[in-house]
Amino acid sequence: MKVIIKPVTNRRDLKSFIHLPAKIHKKHSNWVPPIYIDEWEFFNPKKNKAFDHCDTVLALAWNDGKTVGRIMGVISHNYNKLHNENHGRFAFAETWNDQKVYHLLIEFVAKWAKEKGMEKLVGPLAFSDKDPQGFLTEGFDEPVSIASNCSFPYMVDLTEKEGFQKKYDLVVYKINIPKEWPEFYLRIAERFQRNNKHLKIVEFTSRKKLKKFIRPVFSLINKTFTEIYGFIPFTEKEMDDFANRYLFIINPKFVKVFVNEKNEIVSFVIAMSDISRGIQKSKGYLFPFGFIPVLTAGKKSEQLNLLLGAVDPRYQGRGLDVMMGIKLMESAKAEGKKVIDTHLELEYNTKVRSEMEKMGGKVYKRFRIYQKDL
Repeated sequence: MKVIIKPVTNRRDLKSFIHLPAKIHKKHSNWVPPIYIDEWEFFNPKKNKAFDHCDTVLALAWNDGKTVGRIMGVISHNYNKLHNENHGRFAFAETWNDQKVYHLLIEFVAKWAKEKGMEKLVGPLAFSDKDPQGFLTEGFDEPVSIASNCSFPYMVDLTEKEGFQKKYDLVVYKINIPKEWPEFYLRIAERFQRNNKHLKIVEFTSRKKLKKFIRPVFSLINKTFTEIYGFIPFTEKEMDDFANRYLFIINPKFVKVFVNEKNEIVSFVIAMSDISRGIQKSKGYLFPFGFIPVLTAGKKSEQLNLLLGAVDPRYQGRGLDVMMGIKLMESAKAEGKKVIDTHLELEYNTKVRSEMEKMGGKVYKRFRIYQKDL
């Protein structure tokens, strides 16, 4: 039978699109299914406001009445305008190790993007850098963390055979939480406390108290993430949506905020317990009882995953990053955590990478974003 590529046009197609990865990764021990209630909202233009400023297309590959691949095309008009680019994107590409199917999926999105005036196709990258991005190129034997792609090695081969070349790599560090703080950390902390008495830390014991900080935190992200590839400033609605997506699974003890004398947020860090094993047990369904293994996994896990962090440019270089690291790791140790997964950092972000390496971090995963002229 001939492989056919068809756009997703109805709820039945979308269901096939959302659930296809579970079939492809059925015997993939490190793969973690998405939380399906989130997936339905993410791919719903009425609920995911990122659709408002993007052109999108979802497509499935069919062979003999069965789905054998999927892909999403995205054109972020806001990002292209901000960076003076005409780039289309491909995302959420999934298939078995079949070059023909993958070629047809890529060709479909490339043609769609070119017809809309795009000059280059990049990916995997969806609406922004907050979505899973890049194909895994190192660390295939490591468990996947939330909001990260978990791809087979063959996805790299399939992509490069389609003429794509590396655009950027993103690296993930693993940091062992020290039993005692390094001497240089203590010196920086002492100097910070001596010279910044007008700055104070805010810590949390309940999610309710976190809510009033959500928009100020995301406003700081908008101010500081402007140079990060793929980043688009959050609207207030997107701030609320993103927070609601993760708030119920975040231990408030792993959120640290520093404020100045005007009570303005000048830095923050947000982390969460690794819940991947719980999501695997729940098979991606939180209800009726799937939330139990997810919450249990978070309590039992010895790994803490970084999600977001930023320092106001006016306050950089004062040691706030070190102070947040110390406070976060103090809480992590108290909760029985032993290692930290730093999430994805762009390879060229040498400032942040240097801080990770000062803490003893070692790169243990690498993801790659590709590009190709249309």
